[in-house]
Order: sequence, then structure tokens, then C-alpha cells
Amino acid sequence: MEKTWRWFGKKDKIKLETLRQIGVEGIVSALHDISNGEIWSLEAIIDYKNYIESHGLRWSVVESLPVSEAIKYGGEDRNFLIENYIKSLENLGKAGVTTVCYNFMPVLDWARTDLFYQWEDGSSSLYFDKAKFAYFEIHILKRDGAEKDYNQDILNKVEELKNTLTEEDNKDLVDCVIVKTQGFVNGNIKEGELNPVEKFNNLLALYDGIDKNQLRENLKYFLEKIMPVCETWGIQMCVHPDDPPFSLLGLPRIVTNEEDIDWFLNAVDNPHNGLTFCAGSLSANLNNDVPKLAQKFASRTKFVHLRSTNVFDNGDFIEAHHLGGRGQLIDVIKVFEKENPSLPMRIDHGRLLTEDVDKGYNPGYSFLGRMLALGQIEGVMAAVRSELNKK
Repeated sequence: MEKTWRWFGKKDKIKLETLRQIGVEGIVSALHDISNGEIWSLEAIIDYKNYIESHGLRWSVVESLPVSEAIKYGGEDRNFLIENYIKSLENLGKAGVTTVCYNFMPVLDWARTDLFYQWEDGSSSLYFDKAKFAYFEIHILKRDGAEKDYNQDILNKVEELKNTLTEEDNKDLVDCVIVKTQGFVNGNIKEGELNPVEKFNNLLALYDGIDKNQLRENLKYFLEKIMPVCETWGIQMCVHPDDPPFSLLGLPRIVTNEEDIDWFLNAVDNPHNGLTFCAGSLSANLNNDVPKLAQKFASRTKFVHLRSTNVFDNGDFIEAHHLGGRGQLIDVIKVFEKENPSLPMRIDHGRLLTEDVDKGYNPGYSFLGRMLALGQIEGVMAAVRSELNKK
């Protein structure tokens, strides 16, 4: 597989020269300065592509060309926004950038409750605490009916948190869930938002009455509209699994497991409609056998995210060591190196190590933690290829 790296543009503190020096071959990036729903011009795409190539790398994957909320919930302006999306895809195709990772998750691009969960060695990882998220829903958002989505054990923990968390803790939780995990990925809410809770609740209200079946139909509608331009320019669309892969905030999730993936691939059965195989997201669902899913969907996978999680009995999960956890990355790599070895692959969500604490990297995207993981995964890939060649 091609070794790629998520890079956040010319303002990224990690330099392209450095990435090339550590063995990165391709860049995963986006035009982050362009707002959701606006057209990516051919000139802007070519300028960005040329800049990456001037450092001896290639722009391998667009992650992401964001899908506007109105497309997801089926708003009045969705056709206008889809037309803009099609124009952006056409311009990407003309520039020769033809793999596009996107997601169809309502409101939240991904969710964690702790960005710096401490390990014994002093490093930290992203963490999802189900009780803390329930507290966020019930006592910060004050979402109607949120209590019905949680069992009594979780609700008891929520009451404990209500008696122990301070106003500062509440602000930190809002910053984590609404702002820090969203703003740097073309999110709906940016750093400096004055009333993030109010804006967030307004976004949730847009999905009133949207259930799983309706969200699925909206995805199908979107894919049917964009497939012609994908066919013309050879663009590979690859949806990212929901993160985490279960319902949050009363919102439906439609890319969480084998049945979901089967549905959207068959609903628009076109070779340009594919999957971003994120072993981390899929591993956070205890019902998913990640290597089995890799084997089944290898031919429709266009892009691979390699990370893993440890999932606890209470529903909490943490980013795991890249050679451990439920993601079973060694077995996943065996599948893709055998079945679809030309795929771009990127390391995802490395640990935050001490030397990177003060660097101001985006959550989950520190340099040293990802470089460590890249070295580990590159070794696994080399060993797998060696074994395959012997056979």
C-alpha cells in the first residue's frame, strides 16, 4: 500500500520535507480554507497539487470534500449544494486528483470526550467516555429525551458527574466535543465561536424527523447525482465509517457495520462508489470482526485508515497501540496487501508523546506518535509482502 499522511496545508507545523524524509509517499489533504458548500476552483486545486509535488510527494487523497448538512438532511438547497459539489469533483478530476474521502455523519464529524487521556508512560490518547457524553447530552445540551438513550448504570454515573464536574470542566467538555474535534476538519463550528452550544443545538434541530431510513435515502440520492461526474473523470468516492459507529445525540448512523456497508454499496452499485476502510472506527463496534470486513469489502475499498481501539464493557473506548486492540491491523494489512495492494493507506490518530505536548497539533494528529505508528506499520507491511512473495 502507498504510505500517505494527513497534512493540513501550508499552515501545518509539520513540513512536507520532513514527511518525505520519514518515508511518506503521498499526502492526504483538502482545501481547508474553502467553506462547506463552496466550489473548489481548478486554479486552487492545481496550485495546491503543484505545491505538494514540488516537495517530491503527490496529493493522493482528498480528505475531505465536505458534504454540507443540507445534503444530509435533505434541505431545500441540497440540489444547489450538490451541483457545487459536482463542480468541485469535476475540477479535481481535471487536475488528476481522483480519490475523495468523505463522510455522511450528521452534525458531528467524529466524537471524543477526552483529547488527552493519560497512559502510565505519560503519553496520551483520544478517549470516548460514554457516561461523560451522556452527561454532555443531558445537562449541557439539555436534549429532550436524551435520558431514554442510556441504561440505568450510565444514568447513575451521569448523576455522579453532575455532582463533581465544575463549570470549567463543562467548558472543557464543550470545547472537546463541539469545537476541538470539529473545527479543523471543515467543521460546522470553528475556534472562537461565541455560543457553541446554541449553534450546536440549532444544527441538531435540522434533523428533526430524520430517521435511519431517511438518512440512507439522502445518501443514495447524493451518490446517484454525483456518479456521472465520477465516471467521466475516474473519481473514486469512499465514504468513511461513522466515528463512533453507534447512534449519538438521537441522530441516526448509517455506516457502522457489515449490513450498513452492504446497503450503501448495493444501493448505488457503481465501482466509483466505495469505502474508506477505517479499522479504528469499525473496531469501536464490538459486533464488528474487522479483518473479516476487510476481506469482504477489499474490492470496493479505495482508501485505508490504520488505527485501532480498545473497547471496554461499559461502552468506553480508547485509541489503542497500532499493533494491538480490536483493529487487528496485522491481519487487516495481510488482506489489503494481498487483495488490493495499490491502495493509499494512512496512519491515523497517533499517541501524543511528551516532546509534542506543546506543539499545538490538531487532536490525534501529533508528529512523533504518528511517526512511531508509521514505522511499526511499515515494518508489518514489509514482513507481509515478503511472506506473500515467498508464496
